[in-house]
Amino acid sequence: MMKVNYYHMLQSVLMELSNHYPPATWWGILNLFKMKSLTQSTSEIQVSYYPKKVVGTKITCSEDAYSVLKEFYPTETIGLQERFVVVYLNRAHDVIGVYEASVGSMTSTIVDIRIILSVALKTAATNLIISHNHPSGNLTPSTLDKDLTNKIKEAGKLIDITVLDHIILSHDGKFSSFANQGII
Repeated sequence: MMKVNYYHMLQSVLMELSNHYPPATWWGILNLFKMKSLTQSTSEIQVSYYPKKVVGTKITCSEDAYSVLKEFYPTETIGLQERFVVVYLNRAHDVIGVYEASVGSMTSTIVDIRIILSVALKTAATNLIISHNHPSGNLTPSTLDKDLTNKIKEAGKLIDITVLDHIILSHDGKFSSFANQGII
């Protein structure tokens, strides 16, 4: 694809027309073309949307959420490494996608809220269920768990995305729900 240099093209045209128009007019037009040339070289985000029901399930309670989520926590490592997995839902609470946001160490995992919400925007999700596992098996939410949940919840509010629940899973097949505990 050949790149057109609008600036040089317009400059030669304006030089030809300079005999007929005052300089203030044609230099103003030349500056507009300079700006056009600059904007064509900036980065651009490309968005695609191919709606599919990844899991094909409607979430109506924390047990439904757990049933979907447990499939995304490998039994071989659920007791070894923390993971953070997000379920993306539409307005009717149908699952439209599941995203593994982070895999960490035995005691923590790093979560980037910007990525979680950018995936939500890209999938046109209106609701989220966030989750992570505790390799220790302790299902009690830590202060950091609660703080992260609140940060995601507040950030989501700014773009009309609701965090419905935060599920904590353990290796013994048990889970806890922030919604069931009244934390969220």
